[in-house]
Amino acid sequence: MNRGCSIFSQLLQFFPRMEFERAVREHKAERHARGFTSWGQFVAMLFCQLGRAHSLREICGGLASCEGKLRHLGIPLAPKRSTLAYANEHRPWELYQAVFEQLLEKCQKEVASQGGRKKFRFKNKLMSLDGSIIDLSVSLYDWAKFRRTKGAIKLHLLLDHDGYLPSFAVVTEGKRSELKVARTLSFEPGTILAIDRGYIDYEWFVELSRRGVFFVTRMKQKASYVVVERREVPQNRNVLADEVICFCSQVGEGKEYFFRRVEIWNEEKQESVVFLIPASRDWS
Repeated sequence: MNRGCSIFSQLLQFFPRMEFERAVREHKAERHARGFTSWGQFVAMLFCQLGRAHSLREICGGLASCEGKLRHLGIPLAPKRSTLAYANEHRPWELYQAVFEQLLEKCQKEVASQGGRKKFRFKNKLMSLDGSIIDLSVSLYDWAKFRRTKGAIKLHLLLDHDGYLPSFAVVTEGKRSELKVARTLSFEPGTILAIDRGYIDYEWFVELSRRGVFFVTRMKQKASYVVVERREVPQNRNVLADEVICFCSQVGEGKEYFFRRVEIWNEEKQESVVFLIPASRDWS
């Protein structure tokens, strides 16, 4: 006899109930359960994401429409809107952080078992850090103020290129600076960090270099700097310039730090691109 299960049920298999319930007990998530389990809330909110539901009414109505199939998902009945709303308001967010970490650990082990899939071959760990604006309706989400007539939140994401898995993600209000979030992160010595111009802060770059963390970013076009050393560039390559520089804002203040400015010619776009990376000088 052939047995089949829904795609939704297959996805839930990535979240073993025993591990989930252990996290529930650890964070005392069902202290005010009122008969609605944390697992039921998790299934409902996962259904919300996969079904692209936009309201509690859509979530509860969608689950109710397939109520006969809910028992094999671990919930006897579709929740009422008031019950789901209460759970969303009172359940501790730490529970879902623990569930995320459980899933991330499984994904990391799966990638490691396959030897890792790297598009770029580096001996060092390569990570990308970026922030993305997610537009919201300011009339519906008045707490997510971004501009006068526009609402937004910002997703700050640190991507590990070993398997292309996120190792850090946080959602803030749209006006939150990427740099403020980045300064709260710590990286292992030897890590290569790829960032855009929104993270340019020379003092932070000095801190990274002192910790043994490498970085690469696009240099601002109007940056004011002094060339300390010009290095020889390889022949018949797309490297136009390789210079050690010091920024004018730091000259004469007793805290001169050196960076490396590398200019590359992009043949496809027919333009030059300037990168800023640490210089091989003493940062003590």
